[in-house]
Amino acid sequence: MKLLSYGSTDSGFPLHLAVLSQDGDFDPLSIRKKGKSIMMINNAIHPGESCGVEASMLLVRKYLQDQSLQKYLEDLVIIIIPMYNIGGALNRNSTTRANQNGPEAYGFRGNAKNLDLNRDFIKCDSRNALTFNEIFSEWQPDVFIDNHTSNGADYQYTFTLVPTQEDKVDPHIGHFMRETFLPYVFGEMKSRNWEVTPYVYARNTPDEGIASFLDLPRFSSGYAALFNTISCMPETHMLKPFEDRVSSTLAFSESVIKFIYYEGERMKTVRKKAIENTKNKTDFELNWNLDFTKSDTILFKGYEAKYKKSVISGLDRLYYDRSAPYEKLIPWFRYYKPSLTVKKPDAYIIPEAYGRVLKRLKANGVVMERLEEDKKVEVEMYRIKDFDTRNAYEGHYLHSKVQVEKVVHHWLFQKGDYIIRTDQATNRYILETLEPQAPDSWFAWNFFDGILQQKEYFSSYVFEDVAAEYLEQNPKIKEALEKKKQEDPEFAKSARRQLDFVYKRSPWHEPTYRLYPVGRVMDIENLK
Repeated sequence: MKLLSYGSTDSGFPLHLAVLSQDGDFDPLSIRKKGKSIMMINNAIHPGESCGVEASMLLVRKYLQDQSLQKYLEDLVIIIIPMYNIGGALNRNSTTRANQNGPEAYGFRGNAKNLDLNRDFIKCDSRNALTFNEIFSEWQPDVFIDNHTSNGADYQYTFTLVPTQEDKVDPHIGHFMRETFLPYVFGEMKSRNWEVTPYVYARNTPDEGIASFLDLPRFSSGYAALFNTISCMPETHMLKPFEDRVSSTLAFSESVIKFIYYEGERMKTVRKKAIENTKNKTDFELNWNLDFTKSDTILFKGYEAKYKKSVISGLDRLYYDRSAPYEKLIPWFRYYKPSLTVKKPDAYIIPEAYGRVLKRLKANGVVMERLEEDKKVEVEMYRIKDFDTRNAYEGHYLHSKVQVEKVVHHWLFQKGDYIIRTDQATNRYILETLEPQAPDSWFAWNFFDGILQQKEYFSSYVFEDVAAEYLEQNPKIKEALEKKKQEDPEFAKSARRQLDFVYKRSPWHEPTYRLYPVGRVMDIENLK
């Protein structure tokens, strides 16, 4: 075992990576050339949820000391981030996890910048996330585990699991997870006396059914899935004893190790097919909706949800009666269907000015080239028609429900602007960050908000005469103006709105207003 240091975090400390390698090879390129699998474990993204920290120390010690276990590491290297949210871990207390049963002391959810790092894997506002992106890109793990402790309902299980949502990943990966990976690890955990249920993501109470969680790329498992990594988030139950939560987390890591031992070659073949498909396919799904018309049925072990008078408010309050356990079949809504699909271009062109975007692309191993001279290129571009913006959320005002229209331009790009071809293993990362309608695109996360504010305008008393002359020269626009006045009485009463109507259809209206500046090259020959 070797402890490596990478980059920095917002706390000022580097991010550490423990590497467990049976033959003493700690170079990721060499390890992959040998055909070995790589399993990555991340701990304490929320430092109050510290089961994984303890479980990973126990795991490493156990596999170093017990020679009978070392056969499982012959074709597997394990890499572990011992403590991801270092700043939050240093902010120790015994009170901020009000719903949790121990340990005696723990860290705080927010990091040194008070960010929830499990919302930061795409936007990378933290140095933690950018360093993580670099580590992930360098090691390219086959399997990724991010250890957590749950909040929510009460039930009999100590251990629950959030696998990356199988319908949003490549079909090769999704089928493999649903038919092979999940049945194996659920069965192996049961054999270790840690029965598992899917994460209890309930609309009201679990007996009404639970749903599969849509882990968008802002989350750790959703980020990992962009790279065809089999990823999941263990969620131990907050009210169970800390020792049990640690033990079940350890058992899960060992179950996955055992799975890789028996199914590693098949897993690598599945991933290889998925990566090739990602390089070559033309249509990419970017958002999904839960399909309530389809569900599986699972046996769930819970406690009856009841109501009684609140001591605080005197109103009815929910509680789970542990003296009334039950086992019953409940629906598991685990299927999602695409709600947004786009056709990939042959390449994107990004102006050099957008350095924050380019920095993140580089950190994730995206191959880029630069224009060697100024060049006018025929590209598709998006004009942003409409969007909603939520209140402050993790340092941003996140956009959603983005509506666009496509326009074709012969746009002048500058020497030094970046070309990104879409024949790469990183295609999903490229499209889900650069397509503005994707829920975790960089447009959604405000990286392009400069285009949303108009920079030039007109003075009415000057533009009156210019507009009148322009309408005489453009009768179709004049006809449209008259029609608008007849259809909209309020518009007809406003001279300013009428001038604005003409202005937006005139050559004086700035071309870059709401024009998303990333070009979509639909024919690579246009770059020659």
